[in-house]
Amino acid sequence: MKFTVEYLEVFLLVMVRISAMVYIMPFFGDRSIPVKVKIAISFFLAVLVGNTVDYNAVSYTGVIGYSILVVKEAITGLLIGMAANLSLYILDFSGHMLSLELGLSMATEFDPTSNMQSTVISNFLKYSFMLMFLVTDMHYYLIDALYGSFETIPIGGMVPNGGVVSSMVKYITDYFVIGFRIILPVFSCILVINVVLGILARIAPQMNMFVIGMQLKIFVGLVVIYFVLNLLPGLCDFIFQEMQDMTQLFIKSITP
Repeated sequence: MKFTVEYLEVFLLVMVRISAMVYIMPFFGDRSIPVKVKIAISFFLAVLVGNTVDYNAVSYTGVIGYSILVVKEAITGLLIGMAANLSLYILDFSGHMLSLELGLSMATEFDPTSNMQSTVISNFLKYSFMLMFLVTDMHYYLIDALYGSFETIPIGGMVPNGGVVSSMVKYITDYFVIGFRIILPVFSCILVINVVLGILARIAPQMNMFVIGMQLKIFVGLVVIYFVLNLLPGLCDFIFQEMQDMTQLFIKSITP
C-alpha cells in the first residue's frame, strides 16, 4: 500500500483505539507490564490492522473534525477494553466476601496490578484466573475482538445507542450472581458452623465460642477451598463467558 498523508491520519486513529484497548483490557493492560512494551504491542497491532482498514472511507473537516474522530476512537477502545476488564472485579468481590466469612478481611496486601489494597484470597483467585487465561489462549480472543471491532465499528462510526446502560445492568446482575455462586460452598459450611456454635453457646455458656469460632472458621474454610480447587476451571469458564458476553454487549451498544 502506498504511504500517504491520508493513510498516516487513519493509522493514527487506529493506533488511538488499539492503544486505549491495550491500556485497560486484562493481561495487556497489567500495571506490571512496562509502558514501552504496551506501546510496542499497540504499534504492532495497529500496523497489522491498519492494512485492512479502508482509509478512503474516513472523512472529516478540519482539525476539529479530526479531533472528534480521535475522541470517538479513544472512547471506543476504552469501552471495549473496560468491558473485558470488568469481569475481573467479580473475582475481587468473591475474594473479599470469602475473606469476610473466614475472618481474614484484615489480612490485606497491596496489589500492584490494581494499585489498591486487596485480600489474599482475592489475589489468589485473580492470579489463578490469569494463569488459566494464558494457558487457554484466551488472550487471543481479546486480540480477535480488537480486530473484529474495526469490522463492526468503522473508524469514526461510534454511535451510542443506549445499550451501555442495559449492558451495565446485566453486568451488575451477573456480578452478584456469579460472585455468590463462587463463595456458596464456603458460605454454606460457615453457616452450618455458626448454627452449631450458637447451639453450643447455649448448652455450654462457660466455653469461649468466640475464640473457638474464629479458629474453626478459618480451618474449615481453608479445607473447603482446598477441596473445591478442582472446580477452578469451571470458575474460570464462568468468567471467560462473562468476558465474552460483556465485550459483545458493549460493542453492540456503540454500533451504528
